[in-house]
Amino acid sequence: MEAPDKSPATADSEELKRSFTVFSKGFLVAMLVFISLISFFVLAKMILIDENEAFDREIYSLIEPHTNETTSRIMVIYSWIGGTQFMLPANILLICYCLFIRKNRWQSIKLGAIALSSVCVMHLLKLLFNRPRPLIPLLEPAHGLSFPSGHAMTSITFFGLFIYLTVKYIKNKFLKIFLVILLLSFIVIIGYSRIYLRVHYPSDVLAGYCMGTIWLVLCLWLLKRIETRK
Repeated sequence: MEAPDKSPATADSEELKRSFTVFSKGFLVAMLVFISLISFFVLAKMILIDENEAFDREIYSLIEPHTNETTSRIMVIYSWIGGTQFMLPANILLICYCLFIRKNRWQSIKLGAIALSSVCVMHLLKLLFNRPRPLIPLLEPAHGLSFPSGHAMTSITFFGLFIYLTVKYIKNKFLKIFLVILLLSFIVIIGYSRIYLRVHYPSDVLAGYCMGTIWLVLCLWLLKRIETRK
């Protein structure tokens, strides 16, 4: 026996539900971008215009009692994961996977565009704000400029993209939650490692998170528009 067709009322109800879900997701993303943008400008004004470093000093004072050799070793590992030595090969491997194994050229282009553009934006912002690194590194000093944190920004665009793909494609609810929590933990700990090792100010890391979020959402939106038109 064939299943009876859905009534117009049921179809309308499902369509309304889908529309509400899309609107809710869009609203939450818009709010996230708005909050990130406002937070970035507040941090930039506080640090670079008002020259108020009380926030950074307070965070450093909270972390200092918890520094020890074991934690330092762990933080060095996470800091390395968020750096160029890991991120560059990881992005290349991911692009090659999509291009040669998945045979999805458009996906590989999207990954490359997001990775390359985020690095360019990060370097431009560093040059624009020209903030020196902290003068009290815990282990070894880092080179280059400080604001915003490149580790924080690239970890958002890299692992944040994985979160987006996980939410979009993984159907198993528990696996999806596990992967999202795991990826979020990488983002948080990488940022924390830079503060712990005192190679970035806390405000640098927060600004990197904000700008990484903005850039990732903007890239995904623009690429989606291009994809839809094609």
